[in-house]
Amino acid sequence: MERKEFNEERYIMKASPFSIEADEVDIIGVQIQEHGVLSSTTAHTTGLDPWQQVGLMLITSFNCAYILFYPSIIMVPLSWGWGVPSMFFFALFSAYSNWLLAGFNIVDDQMFIRYRDIMDFAFGRTMYYITWILQFINLFLANTGFILAAGIALKEINAEFSDSPLRLQYFLVISGVAYFIFAFLVPTMSAMKSWLGISAVLTLTYIIILVVILVKDGLSERDRDYDIKGSKADKVFHGLSAIAAIIPANSSGMLTEMQSTLRKPAKKNMRRALYLQFTLGLAVYYSITLVGYWAYGSLTSGYLASDLGGPKWAKVLFNSLVFLQTIVSQHMFLVPIHEAADTKFLKLNESLYSIDNIIRRFALRALLFAINTLLAAVFPFAGDFVNLVGSMSLIPLTFVFPSLIFIKVKGKSARTTQWIWHWAIIFFFSLLSIIATFSSIRSIIHNAKVYSIFADM
Repeated sequence: MERKEFNEERYIMKASPFSIEADEVDIIGVQIQEHGVLSSTTAHTTGLDPWQQVGLMLITSFNCAYILFYPSIIMVPLSWGWGVPSMFFFALFSAYSNWLLAGFNIVDDQMFIRYRDIMDFAFGRTMYYITWILQFINLFLANTGFILAAGIALKEINAEFSDSPLRLQYFLVISGVAYFIFAFLVPTMSAMKSWLGISAVLTLTYIIILVVILVKDGLSERDRDYDIKGSKADKVFHGLSAIAAIIPANSSGMLTEMQSTLRKPAKKNMRRALYLQFTLGLAVYYSITLVGYWAYGSLTSGYLASDLGGPKWAKVLFNSLVFLQTIVSQHMFLVPIHEAADTKFLKLNESLYSIDNIIRRFALRALLFAINTLLAAVFPFAGDFVNLVGSMSLIPLTFVFPSLIFIKVKGKSARTTQWIWHWAIIFFFSLLSIIATFSSIRSIIHNAKVYSIFADM
């Protein structure tokens, strides 16, 4: 598309209070908009994807291998009485907060393509760095969990053919290499378009296999225990960690980055994609969580597939599909880190596929996945990483920051009830984040003592 001439005077930012623009934007290149100016440049494409593509990406990515850990890390510590209400409470609030944040992609004629850019514009450079650190922790630890899930799936396959399966660390290296190759060949979020159909088929297939086996196992075993184990202190701390684990099931902490890839009207299209996630997508991963817990009760393994009955071929096929699906789904969660690294170190005046940029991208991806894989090998506690991601980073990113932005943008025009509502959200979820983070770190320290580093889980 031909770049329009940029008139600096037309786009000088206002010093007056913030205001959300009703008009959406039309992407022209990477900097100039029809009704607004991008807050910064990027090495990746923006404004090209239909909402259906992003909606499908959300559904498949949240129905990834992580759902195989949810019955153990969410339902076992909470059981039915606390687990089900908590799951739907946080789903409702996650949907609301993401819907709210989707309305802030344009403020005062300026379009934001990164969450941290919004925080920088509204609150200054300090909040920019805080947001970026929280996002990095979230995405990096989430990818560590993906590598662990993929490695466990490969080990489960190996265990079906050998009485002495190889150590988990071998399979973590294989997973890290597979992720690296995909991230190198599919450098941007928009480039995932041709892979989303494959991911959807893989997701649907292993979900069907999983449901069939879960129902069969659940009907054949009627004597199940749903009691919460442990001392009173353990029950409280484990329950708080479980609540923190519900957040990653519903939110990614990178909505603005996904929204930047959408065609105009970006706000409306992002909300359409969210409707898909919180209806069709949520129905699947919540159903698996509840049915998995129903089938095996408090004895549910950390990795649900370890409990599955059925023939060998079904287990091998299931874990193979899980491994392949994670290769695609993990990419969505790590793309913002790739985008930041590419924008910083690639030559923006050259094509993304120029020889120089290919070499640089190869080095950047290799370094990132080498560190990620090493961390997964040293601390192979997937459930603890899910808990820590939710408590430390996703609670502020999902619930606290959107309400802070609302108060800043609306200023004195907000009604008193709106001020009370959003300050209540800020206070409650900030407190929850602190308490849940402490609980998650406590669990990691405990498991590190029990299993030691480089444990063969």
